[in-house]
Amino acid sequence: MSDTWRRDHPWAGIYSAAMAHPRLTRPLSRLTLGTDLAGLDDAIASIAAVRPGGVVLDVPCGAGLAVSGLGHASAVHYIGADIAPAMLERARHAAARTAAPADTLLTFAQADVAHLPFADRSIDLCLSLTGLHCFPDPEAAVRELARVTGDRLELTWFRSRVALHQRPVLLLGRAAGLFGPSATVLEVTGWLCEEGFTVHGRTEGAFGFVTARRA
Repeated sequence: MSDTWRRDHPWAGIYSAAMAHPRLTRPLSRLTLGTDLAGLDDAIASIAAVRPGGVVLDVPCGAGLAVSGLGHASAVHYIGADIAPAMLERARHAAARTAAPADTLLTFAQADVAHLPFADRSIDLCLSLTGLHCFPDPEAAVRELARVTGDRLELTWFRSRVALHQRPVLLLGRAAGLFGPSATVLEVTGWLCEEGFTVHGRTEGAFGFVTARRA
């Protein structure tokens, strides 16, 4: 599925447009997925707590959903990483439209989440929003995110075990090469605990939300 996203599957454009219009998509998400995705807003808001000079890694950055949080941060270095060049271009456009402070440093990089080009514990805040279910090896991805994270990690994703009426989304996503095996909140929590994090995880509808702090 990595190649599917790298080639900018048509769904990537649909997803990007949907996430840009939360007033329309959030009620629909509540109806179909059992969550209004407010946990995304909470994760993005955590950017404001990053120290001046700190580094925020957003992977996969997608169309730049998280850049909206830069307006409440001070002198941070934001790195948007994605496997898809088209998504990086969308994120650049989103960043150009956001009201980020002048002292914000913006960097965009094409990268595979399983092999991130960053040093151990070099990232103050790592965001991975609605991405884990797209990765071919979620455990490897979570452990790699943990490796580069020095303080805080925020994860949101479509879980591998969902209600019966939500399973068609999972099955269709896999059939289209867009979804991987995904994971449960319990699995993700366990992997992060093994990597030395204190973890708070919860489920809401089809989604999992995890906040992890390095112990």
